[in-house]
Amino acid sequence: MSEHGGDIIGIALQQGLPANGLIDFSANINPLGAPERVKTLIKNSLADIEKYPDVEYRHLHQAIANAHQCDSTAVIAGNGATELIYALIRYLNPKRALLLTPGFAEYRRALQQTGTEIIDYPLTEENGFQPDLRLLDALSTVQPDCVFIATPNNPTGLMPDNRFMQSLVAYCERQGISLIVDESFIDFLPDNRGVLPQCAATKHLYVLRSMTKFFAIPGLRLGYLVSGNIAGIAEMKYRREPWSINAFAARVGEILFDEHDYIAATHQWLQSQQQYLWTQLSAFPALTVWPPSANFLFFRCHKPNVDLWQALLKQRLLIRHCKNYAGLDPRYYRIAVRSEWENQRLIAAMQQVLTDG
Repeated sequence: MSEHGGDIIGIALQQGLPANGLIDFSANINPLGAPERVKTLIKNSLADIEKYPDVEYRHLHQAIANAHQCDSTAVIAGNGATELIYALIRYLNPKRALLLTPGFAEYRRALQQTGTEIIDYPLTEENGFQPDLRLLDALSTVQPDCVFIATPNNPTGLMPDNRFMQSLVAYCERQGISLIVDESFIDFLPDNRGVLPQCAATKHLYVLRSMTKFFAIPGLRLGYLVSGNIAGIAEMKYRREPWSINAFAARVGEILFDEHDYIAATHQWLQSQQQYLWTQLSAFPALTVWPPSANFLFFRCHKPNVDLWQALLKQRLLIRHCKNYAGLDPRYYRIAVRSEWENQRLIAAMQQVLTDG
């Protein structure tokens, strides 16, 4: 089974179900769908399949740089943020890395490919699944070459304290530790710029962003990395496989930052439906739900002998079990925030499952 959400075809084949009959709460994709201007642009650009995209992606890199008020030499775009995780690890070639767990599986897979020693730093339910200044003590003890942290974290959806993040960036910069901050879901948080503005004044900070989730383009795949290590960005561009971003994704990436109405509509939808799901899920005595910051919710089911994933799948609802995340067990789950009627259907199904018997 896939280590990621969104494997709706694989699950459907495994369970003998029609894929188009499942509602997918396992992948954290904006249910508003891709902006209409994106669809129009692709339709009007079909002739681009007959031409190579610009191997340097100059216009795309400049659009990202303009959006974040930095130089294009500080930016590298990729086939989703995942490509850039692997490219960055190949460039850094760390001997020892610290991973906060639970966390996104691809950090570990990328590090394993380079033979890096991996030190797990567990985020536990007892400490609210949140890092604090004790992480700096661990870094001084372990002395890793690099550390990964996701803000908000996946799968917990929790956002670390801003003052803590400032301290972490400053500590890693002083110690020469490569700090990779994955901000793939931060666009769902209005007015939160994360640590990306600090890239210009640092050399060891690398900020990952995804355009796949917020703009609902998982089939196109697009992400980017920003860093003040200009030489490192240049080296990654030099080493990368050519044309890893298709022509449509590159063209779309040039216009997404101008989709102000879509961005506002997304934040409005999320404010309403995130609150609805949080309120409804929190009302179930059998669930412990952590307050969400992004477009998904993380919870534990402590009703005995209930496989919530399987029970909901029988009702054609696919949620994300979290048992394959380091540090979690089969009681933990993650669900995406979807449209109003889909969210209502989920709650009705959970009401049936959790109150049955």
